Amino acid sequence: MASRKTSLIQVQDTPISILSMNQDDYICITDMAKARTDTLRAADVIKNWLRNRSTLEFLGTWEMIYNPNFKVVEFDHFRMEAGLNTFVLSVSEWIEKTDAVKNYVLPKTNLSEDMEWIAYAEEADLLNVAMFGCTAKHWSDANPDLAKNNNIRDFASIAELTVLSNLETHNAELIKEGKSKWERYSVLYEIARYQMKVLLEAERIKLLPDRSKREN
Repeated sequence: MASRKTSLIQVQDTPISILSMNQDDYICITDMAKARTDTLRAADVIKNWLRNRSTLEFLGTWEMIYNPNFKVVEFDHFRMEAGLNTFVLSVSEWIEKTDAVKNYVLPKTNLSEDMEWIAYAEEADLLNVAMFGCTAKHWSDANPDLAKNNNIRDFASIAELTVLSNLETHNAELIKEGKSKWERYSVLYEIARYQMKVLLEAERIKLLPDRSKREN
């Protein structure tokens, strides 16, 4: 069982809880929210933070890499709604719907350093998450029968395989440039989204009936 120890630090006269677990320190974001407002409104501050698409994408990526029980389908539902005026998400709902384990505490670093946790992912899974939104393990766990003789890439479309091949090339260049895994993931994710959009649009245009034939 993981060894846990809780302590307090004072930040601008506000007590902040620190949880030490497995040689890592975590800081309570509920306490941080209280520093900006009263206790009753701290939950609202956190809800506003969770409404942000970037926040959810980061939390979801962390869960997909480190939490084998994370429910990716439910996460995708939240991600699609993130940023809408009507979208509201509480910590309890996030945990209940997705089986998330990274909830009310964050590592005792700034957000950009926190994202460096993604560096522990293997290169193949870095590309899988950027392209498919899940690791190979998450896919095999969700598709146990198919996983007996196949892997996630066996079911990729031609467009997805084309983009994946491009991502591998881009990733190699980014490694040569000394980019961290989080920096590479951010770039690869944007490339994947853009290239898939272009390829799908080209395929859609290709399938449209020829205008001259329609006029005849």
